Amino acid sequence: MPTFDTALFVGGTRFIGRHTVEAFLDAGYDVTTLTRGEHDDPFSGRDGVANRSGDRTNRADLEAARDAVDPDVVVDFIGLHPSEVREATDVFAGSRYVYVSSGSSYVPGDVPMREDHTALHPCEPEQEADDSVETYGPRKAECDRAVFAAAEDGVEAMAVRPMLVQGPHDYTERFGYWVNRVAENDRVLVPGDGGSLLHRVFVRDLANALLLVAEEGEAGEAYNAADRSAYSLERSLELIANGLDTEVEVVTASERELDAHDVDPTSFPLYTPSPMLVATEKLAALGWESTPPTEYVAETAQAHVDSGVTGPEDSLDRAAEARVLDALNAE
Repeated sequence: MPTFDTALFVGGTRFIGRHTVEAFLDAGYDVTTLTRGEHDDPFSGRDGVANRSGDRTNRADLEAARDAVDPDVVVDFIGLHPSEVREATDVFAGSRYVYVSSGSSYVPGDVPMREDHTALHPCEPEQEADDSVETYGPRKAECDRAVFAAAEDGVEAMAVRPMLVQGPHDYTERFGYWVNRVAENDRVLVPGDGGSLLHRVFVRDLANALLLVAEEGEAGEAYNAADRSAYSLERSLELIANGLDTEVEVVTASERELDAHDVDPTSFPLYTPSPMLVATEKLAALGWESTPPTEYVAETAQAHVDSGVTGPEDSLDRAAEARVLDALNAE
């Protein structure tokens, strides 16, 4: 296997990219991030990390970065539209190209969802340029197909499909919602029976997966990235409480009980009515391992508390939660 030591990240200064920069630095790479400069650069002044200002939708910016860096590896964190991935795989045809996709590419149904078996969402032409949440899965699936097409043309292009990513610096605050609830309250409301199963992956494990696929992955392949063990929403709260050295009473509520108070189960972050699990043998076959949830949830929970994370703005507010808890307590 040839030795790689130069990486270009399209994106790379926020959440997943931030941890991936660290993983590549630890592996001996020089890393350059290509960003528009709209967010603070946590690596400013750091040895081994450079930043170029540019727009990934501008081919000239991609070509300038390619020519300046001459990267062995390119990791694309922010490809949201198929046209962007088609262009990137063309511009970076001489590098090992790793596209950060999503488990949302899959049509739900299989348990678990497998890279070479489960169908991907179709994507209509009018969806390709859309930016709505509803088209996210189809767009990611079409981006994956762009990766596969590039590989057929000889590009060393691969896709990694993470499930729900958790860890420090998570700006989505989805897991932070539950951390805040456990940290601030003795009783926490959970939709359904608490058994909601949404596969997760620790962000540093994902960073290591991206490094591993960049170096050892096979062109034209996709790799699921998720914990080698899965745990329920209720178990999440228990792990958070253990990590924060506190206690929590998990109170479950059925859809009917929630509806009585005009509460939609989907207003709870990380809730899924049907299991969303992926097979992880393919990535594990490359030598990848995941961190035990008991370890990384504790670290993540403390990081969220220290950062004052409370959850997404559109998640269930505490007043609505309290009304349901009071009603259940009175029964």
